Amino acid sequence: MVFWEVTRACSLVCKHCRAMAIEKPLPGELSYSEAIKLIDDVRDFGRPYPVLIFTGGDPLIRSDILELISYSKNLGIPVAIAPTASDILTSNVMKRLSDVGVSAISISIDGTQPEIHDSIRGIPGHLERSVSIIKELKDYGFKLQINTAVMRDNLLNLADMVRLLIDLEVNIWEVFFLIHVGRGTDVQDITPPEYEDVMHFLYDVSEYDITVRTVEAPFFRRVVIWRKKGRTNNRVGSLYYSLRNKLLKLVGEPYSVSRAQTLGTRDGKGVIFIAYNGDVYPSGFAPFRLGNVKNEHIARIYRDNRILRLIRKGVFAGRCGICEYKDICGGSRARALATYGDILAEDPSCIYIPRNVLVEHTSDGVIN
Repeated sequence: MVFWEVTRACSLVCKHCRAMAIEKPLPGELSYSEAIKLIDDVRDFGRPYPVLIFTGGDPLIRSDILELISYSKNLGIPVAIAPTASDILTSNVMKRLSDVGVSAISISIDGTQPEIHDSIRGIPGHLERSVSIIKELKDYGFKLQINTAVMRDNLLNLADMVRLLIDLEVNIWEVFFLIHVGRGTDVQDITPPEYEDVMHFLYDVSEYDITVRTVEAPFFRRVVIWRKKGRTNNRVGSLYYSLRNKLLKLVGEPYSVSRAQTLGTRDGKGVIFIAYNGDVYPSGFAPFRLGNVKNEHIARIYRDNRILRLIRKGVFAGRCGICEYKDICGGSRARALATYGDILAEDPSCIYIPRNVLVEHTSDGVIN
């Protein structure tokens, strides 16, 4: 997946925004000709081409966005877009996105109550607007995904989010976890034991015919493996049981096999990010500069950069480096960078202790 931040301009003021988006485009955005060259270069990844995801800021603010999408589709590159649920996303724009070949769209909802979602997004009435847009997008036949950023503000609202997903008939939920970058530096994260509880809860959610994916919590895949092997969740805490009991109350017993995402992609492995000015990072949450597409080739950066090669080989420090799940998980490289200043350090939000490390089980929640 190639994530391209085509602009940092956005009408929202989200309290956790990694891009610190602003109202007007910044100088240095890729020109039209530079953008076309980038799209051409994406083809050099070879078939099957990666998915090119137009993001931002709000990608719809870029005046040539429909031309860039159309050009990509004409080359056979699959595209998706992550627009802001703003007044720009009108019925006419939805139709034009459909006409140029966009099939997948993601919309962010961070809470089922205005006092949660609107507070996080910084715009009164935004939850109502977002729900209305999702319903209209469904009428146009788009494949829809709802994105939710988990933080202290909305932690106890996650079961309610599942009820909303089911009511809106959206069965893809991408759950983002906080990285202290951009405006997210000032947002309160959840604790490592709470991360573990939420991972088990998300597995439960995947048994309601909902495809669950996590961003910056790849250790979800470890939990998925455990649960599919029948390992009990008796190591979780009170948060898990609170969320699960609320889920059962709101939507009843599970009714499908698990649809949890277990692909071993992570920052720099199956994922690459291009900033508005052409700078390349392992992901949007890991501002570790790898090069710039204005004078370098995106496929070559991805394949040849030394740090990316180490990431894909699983050459990590600490627990992540010796963990038996490092290939399918590998920890959040963005969180390691934000916490320790070392993109190859261990992920501090994962409480799992690898098998070959002998530790004493302590009251802080570590798993041996």
